[in-house]
Amino acid sequence: MKPLLIWIARCSAIAGVIAMALAVVVRLSGAYWLGGFQVGTILQAGMAATLVACLSYLAAFAEQRG
Repeated sequence: MKPLLIWIARCSAIAGVIAMALAVVVRLSGAYWLGGFQVGTILQAGMAATLVACLSYLAAFAEQRG
């Protein structure tokens, strides 16, 4: 289970960082919309993916210790 949690954490962390960086770049260019979504929504999706990564790493760490 631990390797699965670590891979989930890695993939969601990468997706989250990419989504947040994309949202920042698009917003700095002056646009409010990207592909039918508001840029703030994309930023929140990136933050949620980063949160999933943190929780997955925490679960993997807790499984290792317990």
